[in-house]
Amino acid sequence: MTAALVAAGLGIIPGTAQAADPVPVAAGVAEAIAKAATSEGFHSPADRTIRTTLPGAAAANGKANAKTAAPQSAPSAQAAVAAADAGANPALAVDVSGTSYTAHGIELTTLITSADFALGVVIDWGDGKTDTATAQGTIELHHSHTYDKSGEYQVKVTVTDTANAVQATNGGAFLTPGSDFTPHTPTRLLDTRDGTGAPAAAKVPGQGSARVKIAGNAAVPAGVTAVALNVTVTETVDSGYVTAWPGAGYDRPGTSNLNYTAGRSVPNLVIVPVGEDGYVELYNGGPQPVDLIADVTGYFTRASAGGYTSMTPARFVDTREGLGAPSGKLAARSAFTTRIGGLQGVPQGITAVALNVTVTEPQGPGHLTAFSGNGPVPTASNLNFVPGQTVANAVIVPVAADGTIKVFNGSWMPSHVVVDVVGYYSKDSKAAFLPFTPFRTLDTREEAYGWPGGRFRAREYITQGFTPEAATGVEAYVLNTTVTETGGTGYLSVAPSPNPLPAEGGPAAPTAPRPGSSTLNWTAGETVPNLVQASDGDHGVITFWNQGYQDADLVLDVFGVYQSK
Repeated sequence: MTAALVAAGLGIIPGTAQAADPVPVAAGVAEAIAKAATSEGFHSPADRTIRTTLPGAAAANGKANAKTAAPQSAPSAQAAVAAADAGANPALAVDVSGTSYTAHGIELTTLITSADFALGVVIDWGDGKTDTATAQGTIELHHSHTYDKSGEYQVKVTVTDTANAVQATNGGAFLTPGSDFTPHTPTRLLDTRDGTGAPAAAKVPGQGSARVKIAGNAAVPAGVTAVALNVTVTETVDSGYVTAWPGAGYDRPGTSNLNYTAGRSVPNLVIVPVGEDGYVELYNGGPQPVDLIADVTGYFTRASAGGYTSMTPARFVDTREGLGAPSGKLAARSAFTTRIGGLQGVPQGITAVALNVTVTEPQGPGHLTAFSGNGPVPTASNLNFVPGQTVANAVIVPVAADGTIKVFNGSWMPSHVVVDVVGYYSKDSKAAFLPFTPFRTLDTREEAYGWPGGRFRAREYITQGFTPEAATGVEAYVLNTTVTETGGTGYLSVAPSPNPLPAEGGPAAPTAPRPGSSTLNWTAGETVPNLVQASDGDHGVITFWNQGYQDADLVLDVFGVYQSK
């Protein structure tokens, strides 16, 4: 099978589903979402209550106590107010606490202490929206609210006792757990070959790690929660893998972000939480030293910026067909401009786009770089290739105001380029990012994670149910897909399933349509990773297609979720 066919998505043979047990996957995802979204929240105890005496308090208090109060001489106005406040439901107080279990949601608990009077309750969520309730005497109330965007909001609860003309107010600042995305011009933060971002120019030793400064570096702000990096391993002399994680204060996960073999340069997009010290770490899991490169393409903060909207992967560029760019190979040391905004369901005004970029039939070694349609060519790269190789990599690219991006061929020889869009970021998109502690959901080499055993069969697909019923508002998952033990040439496609998982003991779901896009490409004997920002569609199910003609093995790791609730 040729490299041209591998990248094209031309399979016409009906696929057969291979299913993993959905229970372990969905349970793991539900637990991860709950843990990632559980915020510190706030708690403002009752002794912080602010009491306010309303106009007419003396009269109200007099009516409330008319049957029991002894006759007194008329006090001064100030004394009257003080006396009224002292007698007007003196126990009235409000204890307020807020927490969250979703990216934009708050669960509010209000404990009201009061004498047995009718009360009016107003909750000001801090985003211009309010809720109201009525209560009687001492009571505990529970309310939920979903914010449209990430950020910090001042929540205030006001309890009014009209009969005694007194109010009690309490509240606190709530910071949403989810983070919004800000695109960044691709910028190199680490290159161990020349010492950029490192103490010196030196390879990262086997089972050693390199620290990458993120916060406060290259205009990335303090308070950054996660970062999108294009990580490349090069100058390899043995096989191994690279793992990215927050570093200090965190255990290194048992998952990998990219795999490499001797003599190959391998890139992969990594979305990784940033440690409290502003750094991330890159671990070399191989036995021999390697060089590591890290280019920032964007970052996440808990302030309102760009949310994410997923798409069923759609092909926007294929130079072999003249789709989205001039027909024919992209010339050496040149770039093409292509429009993303305003086409195929992508709106105008987006700030960044999530792509899968593939180079195929290159005539010489080189690299590709994707960047904004109105910017200069960055010094960073998105993927590297050698002659005849087909390589795909996930890319997040800033989009120019006119909706365009550019792709630059850094080789001295021409090559074909394919671009698939998997999602976009915009001010109007609502899904915020929640990073997980990475965990594995599938490894076809093992009878684990609900997998009954057996290889990733040729021309067939695996279905996995990701979203449990309790997890609402899921827009997409951040996954790392790795194909290994390959017997020939092929490619992987990832797409939401149009069908729900079949009920236990029920008939099989209808065959899913074969996708026309590619996520990663391989040749015989290769181990190839790629990050995927995968929509789970309307049914919470994702399909993974082996578009090759030989069996392989598939490994899936989950790194986070985009959630709009």
